[in-house]
Amino acid sequence: MRVLVLAWRDTGHPDGGGSELFIEELIDGLAAAGHEVTLCTAHYPGSAPREIRASGVEVLRAGGRLGVYPRAALTYLRGRTHRPDVILEVQNGMPFLSRLWARRPAKVILSHHVHRAQWVMIFDPARARIGWWIESWLAPRVNRGLPYATISRASKAEHVELGIRARDMTVIYAGTDHLSASAGPRDASPTLISLGRLVPHKRVEWAMDAVATLRPDHPGLRLIVVGDGWWSERLREYAHQRGVSDAVEFTGFVDDDTKKQLLARSWLAVMPSVKEGWGLVVCEAGIEGTPTVAFATGGGVTESIEDGVSGVLVTEESSEAFTAAVAALLADPAGLSRMGAAAAVHASRFSWATTVREFETLLAAAVRSRR
Repeated sequence: MRVLVLAWRDTGHPDGGGSELFIEELIDGLAAAGHEVTLCTAHYPGSAPREIRASGVEVLRAGGRLGVYPRAALTYLRGRTHRPDVILEVQNGMPFLSRLWARRPAKVILSHHVHRAQWVMIFDPARARIGWWIESWLAPRVNRGLPYATISRASKAEHVELGIRARDMTVIYAGTDHLSASAGPRDASPTLISLGRLVPHKRVEWAMDAVATLRPDHPGLRLIVVGDGWWSERLREYAHQRGVSDAVEFTGFVDDDTKKQLLARSWLAVMPSVKEGWGLVVCEAGIEGTPTVAFATGGGVTESIEDGVSGVLVTEESSEAFTAAVAALLADPAGLSRMGAAAAVHASRFSWATTVREFETLLAAAVRSRR
């Protein structure tokens, strides 16, 4: 198959995160399976307008945060991509609406989760209303009847609430890298780790609140914040305000080996996010035997975490409740160790090979139905 993938960011983008890693693993896997893949995505400072990945995937970059959408359409309409059999449109809140400008190819929509909460946290009220209207009303109507993929049952239910038919939706779970860091022992003092884009809806502040509250009982307690983003300076300011600057380490982006080593050293992964489509970090931490604490209202984490077994899902959505859950786990090292072992078992059930194979099946079915 010739596959054209439309996504507003790739992993090199300064705001790239878990959803971009998902796309990277998917397109490289499709290329390895013998498919011809092109990715149209946004340009960012220092990026090349065109490059060929080691996997053979062609990457075309044009446009910025909003300009990527019309530029992707123009790239296709001007014949600068191969003529695809199928378009995989990644809807990260904003849709590309490829059905309106690419008539011939089959189409599949990939949406990791619904962004209702994120719109109001990131934009002013007027723009948030417009964005939510596009995501919740316009896109479902333009794409009515097209096959959708999402990455958790919780996310599927949210999309069905927007009017997308359940029979049009396929749940395909994210995979994980099963190669552990094989690092040494855990840090001697309790270490928490937060990994992901530094944006408001990740609520890293609540992880800092836990450190500030629990330090008297755990003098060596520290938090490692892995990742970067436009909210970074605000988080550094917040750490200073809470008096925990000396206990919070901001690493920025790190390579895979360093990430695995940090996860393996940590006692607990903390994910106080508003919403996650799946929570790749949960399984990345799990492979290293590190359990995760997150919110039961957080979407896909209700499936990537087995509550009380491989991690904890906090039912009350507050900083205080999150801190209490962290406190209970740190107070029970033996239980934390058992939970880490269970997290490793649960994470090993998910593989990128399975993810790619299931997407390959979905894309091929869309092509057949188009003929």
